[in-house]
Amino acid sequence: MKDKYDDIDEYIRDLQDAIQKSNGECAAHHYNLGLALLSKRDFMGAETSFRDALRESPHMAEAMVQLGGICLQRGDLDGCLNYNTEAAACRPKFAVAESNIAFVHLQRRDPDKALNHLSKALKWDPKFVQARNDEVIAYFMKGDYAKCEECCRALLADEPSFAPAWQNLALALFEQERYQEAKEAMDKAASLGFSVPEGFQQEMAAKLA
Repeated sequence: MKDKYDDIDEYIRDLQDAIQKSNGECAAHHYNLGLALLSKRDFMGAETSFRDALRESPHMAEAMVQLGGICLQRGDLDGCLNYNTEAAACRPKFAVAESNIAFVHLQRRDPDKALNHLSKALKWDPKFVQARNDEVIAYFMKGDYAKCEECCRALLADEPSFAPAWQNLALALFEQERYQEAKEAMDKAASLGFSVPEGFQQEMAAKLA
């Protein structure tokens, strides 16, 4: 296991040795090597390893999701969508893949498609923080600020230190012209380490002046 290693490079060397001894036929070794290379931000090496994992195990949905993440890192939304769609088809009830598909739709400013996939992700993993936060964003995009606030508060009830949800709550309250409450939520986000945009801070100050 990786946690027995103090040095990621040693872990990578041991995985490479194991792959060589297995004639490259162990999908798990390729996948774990991909994760290790990702931790070093070696995206090209990681991509090769995840593709090797799929060569040995063509239905390994986790490797597809990782390849989708690499596509996203380089701005390839189509690639990200395709890999995650394939992952969702290969592994039923795979909340991570559905959430990632939703994220692509959010990037394309299509909150209705995003919500369709988020409903699946949250059905299978109701406490999935990324999916819950993306649901908040989708409702904000739709202009449903009351529903956005409701989802924010539900998320914060479970994850009170999740700074992005406090900022999203501030935005939802601001749009409902509840400026003092919005300011309190914004300040809470900042206190938890969220970098609040200067423009939003100025708009808030102007409303409360």
